[in-house]
Amino acid sequence: MKVVSPNKTKEVVDLYHYEKELWRQGISYIAGVDEVGRGPLVGPVVTACVILPPDFVLEGLTDSKKLSEKKREQFYPYIMEHALSVSIGMMDEKVIDEVNIYEATKLAMYQAIEGSRIPPEHVLIDAMKLEKLPMPSTSIIKGDAKSISIAAASVIAKVTRDRMMKELDRKHPEYGFAKHKGYPTKQHIEMIEKYGVLEEHRKTFSPVSLYVKKKETSKS
Repeated sequence: MKVVSPNKTKEVVDLYHYEKELWRQGISYIAGVDEVGRGPLVGPVVTACVILPPDFVLEGLTDSKKLSEKKREQFYPYIMEHALSVSIGMMDEKVIDEVNIYEATKLAMYQAIEGSRIPPEHVLIDAMKLEKLPMPSTSIIKGDAKSISIAAASVIAKVTRDRMMKELDRKHPEYGFAKHKGYPTKQHIEMIEKYGVLEEHRKTFSPVSLYVKKKETSKS
């Protein structure tokens, strides 16, 4: 596993740098892998594995966190249409509570890679290290802003999870999931205090765990 720390002094980032180097080595199928949803109190962690063709161009594509929701929604169908392969992995709140968020994220990344329509020859991963992959991989710090493939994966993962949060919002509109996407905002915590912990909440995450314990104590 090779870990790359990008040059912070470089003003203009070549999003194709890692892909170009691998293409020069004769490697055709390069997968970018990213995750979203490690910080929220509710729902799954979602990962995406994206393989792009060498002629892929999408002006403005970068780390999904730096893009507006409108821009991500515009980029999503373009990536889906022009990518050679797009696959999703996710681990729900039950798995997260069982194995912890870090391990659940790794499991979701393995799931996304294994689900790729085209087996990747090399995997570029945002920050995480996946030691059990059958193919070579490179972990890139802040990779979603340094690699076009990882940036594409970050958009797919983010839009996928945000849409799930909007579905959950329709089911439980009082919690405001469409707005805060499950992150521990003041509004979200106030709604937990008022309406209680949902099945979809991560019970091992604070402050959810405190409310679960409080409820259990009140019953005894």
